[in-house]
Amino acid sequence: MRVCAGIVVRVSADLQAADWERTTATGEEVRGWRAPRSSAWSLPEVRWALIATVLFVVGGLAQLVGAPPWLYWTLYLACYVTGGWEPGWAGLQALRDKTLDVDLLMVAAAIGAAAIGQVFDGALLIVIFATSGALEAVATKRTEDSVRGLLDLAPDTATRLTDSGAEEVVDTAVLDVGDVLMIRPGERIGGDGTVVDGASEVDQATITGEPLPVDKATGDEVFAGTVNGTGTLRVRVTRPAADTVIARIIAMVSEASASKAKMQLFIEKIEQRYSIGMVLATIALFTIPLVLGADLQPTLLRAMTFMIVASPCALVLSTMPPLLSAIANAGRHGVLVKSAVVLEKLSTVTHVAFDKTGTLTEGSPRLVHIRPVPDAAVDDAELLALAAAAENPSEHPLARAIVAAARDAGLTLQPVEDFGSTPGHGVRARIGEDLVEVGNPTLLPAVREIAHEMVDDLEQTGHTAVIVRLNGTVVGVLGLTDRVRDAAADMVAALTELTGAQPILLTGDNPRAAAALAAQVGITDVRAGLLPQDKVEAVRELEAAGAKVMLVGDGVNDAPAMALATVGVAKGRTGSDLALATADAVITRDDLSTIPAVLALARRARRLVIANLTIAATLITVLVAWDLIGHLPLPLGVAGHEGSTIVVGLNGLRLLRDAAWPSTRGTKATAKTGK
Repeated sequence: MRVCAGIVVRVSADLQAADWERTTATGEEVRGWRAPRSSAWSLPEVRWALIATVLFVVGGLAQLVGAPPWLYWTLYLACYVTGGWEPGWAGLQALRDKTLDVDLLMVAAAIGAAAIGQVFDGALLIVIFATSGALEAVATKRTEDSVRGLLDLAPDTATRLTDSGAEEVVDTAVLDVGDVLMIRPGERIGGDGTVVDGASEVDQATITGEPLPVDKATGDEVFAGTVNGTGTLRVRVTRPAADTVIARIIAMVSEASASKAKMQLFIEKIEQRYSIGMVLATIALFTIPLVLGADLQPTLLRAMTFMIVASPCALVLSTMPPLLSAIANAGRHGVLVKSAVVLEKLSTVTHVAFDKTGTLTEGSPRLVHIRPVPDAAVDDAELLALAAAAENPSEHPLARAIVAAARDAGLTLQPVEDFGSTPGHGVRARIGEDLVEVGNPTLLPAVREIAHEMVDDLEQTGHTAVIVRLNGTVVGVLGLTDRVRDAAADMVAALTELTGAQPILLTGDNPRAAAALAAQVGITDVRAGLLPQDKVEAVRELEAAGAKVMLVGDGVNDAPAMALATVGVAKGRTGSDLALATADAVITRDDLSTIPAVLALARRARRLVIANLTIAATLITVLVAWDLIGHLPLPLGVAGHEGSTIVVGLNGLRLLRDAAWPSTRGTKATAKTGK
């Protein structure tokens, strides 16, 4: 039984390791995510649980090496106090509201165990319950902090134009519909609105999930919290601050999280009824025989035996060791599952939905096609060298991708003169005597017919096309795309086998890019051009039809739908702060194969829980019936109780082994055989 304490320690270590990997992988401290390494200690539940665990482990070691009984009894009783006073006090307060808290029952059972010499068993119960409460408190704090931190996406102030054309800096909270804002290069947009003047590109990945900045001109919609590019925009506000997309995201996350908490009420009702029944039965078994004239000592002994054998120790250990072992195993393999409740929900998933950018793709553009015009005087290398030299001074993501491709190819970039950039159009620069232009094919004039065919071919397959002109003549077309992750297709196939339903793609990207990505990974159900509320509605429709949805994403725009889904899973390396905190589970490594693996592990843990509950309930029923109908000796009752506890505990601990982590090759077999 001592090995159960190792579960708790290992889970705590895996939580911290995953947090550290998140911060070091990005090279910067992410608000609200690195904090649990220190701020978790500020939670009283965490402090008391850790102290109780240490006392329990030291007491167990003292008992194992044959130390004086008074020593390990003192350590175990100190564990009782540190880990049990808080749930015990909360249970006493609940009694004032005529509610019997199951935690109070566990404390009473632990005290009862100590009263007949089984102090180790009672201390173990205390440690398990204290640790579970600590993990829940940490997860709750992360979510609350990150929802508050989401407000930082929108700027506190904005530059508003007066009727006379003057500029004034005002709080974004006071912006009214019809106000006109001046948005300079690099600034965050202060409110949802429509562009009335200017042209630029806007990074709106936080809202739509699109990997590339979107060109904005007069008449286009922009969102609060998104980042302006190199141009200057004038934006007329179309929504009040309380109704912006960012504000609605916060409201949807809070609402969905609250509704998810209600799903636990059924379990609480079962615990309440069991607790009341056990207490009433113990009292009746003690008082009724006394009223009928039975002797005090044998009556007390029988009631005490009943309380021990009916104690839900084995029932408690039926669930926690398998679930915590699976959580620890998943943590070692790069999946942070935030609670045992989450693991239970993972085992019920029937449909998996994915965001596109940063989830199934790498989240950054790459140059994948270099196509010189057939009669042009340049080859592939010369075309790339010209385009990269012209784009080298630019900060645009497409420019960085082109320059990176040239450097990877070992090309030397020539110096440029007279560099110029026009937002939404492209760049131009002089290289020696030649004028090189690189930019949008729809905006650069005089694009030759053959180049149009190249552009159409690339765009039909979901690529972003860029035209290259040399001295006014089109010499080639470059194709860029957000690269699909290597394991995406295998992962989709494994999930289809495991759940019996093909995954779904939910993305804010354009339909052609989404369809091209889906075709590569084997997804046929594609829903593109979705804003956050559209993703929420898609998840709501699926679950209304009876599906248990797991949504995998990484952006702020995914957070509301992740909160509403049965299980939300975030990509730890690329995920936003809110997505990471809203998610029920986080993938801390860049490995998509962990998604079907953790689902298979959760299903196996659920099967072990059911088996353990069957074993525990059967033995408790037999022992209770024996005590009520016949005469169950106290030592035999304790042995039966402890025996069932050991059996279910060791059965659950099997999931700690590395061999219990399903490989992608074994996912298909696991889905069919259930082993």
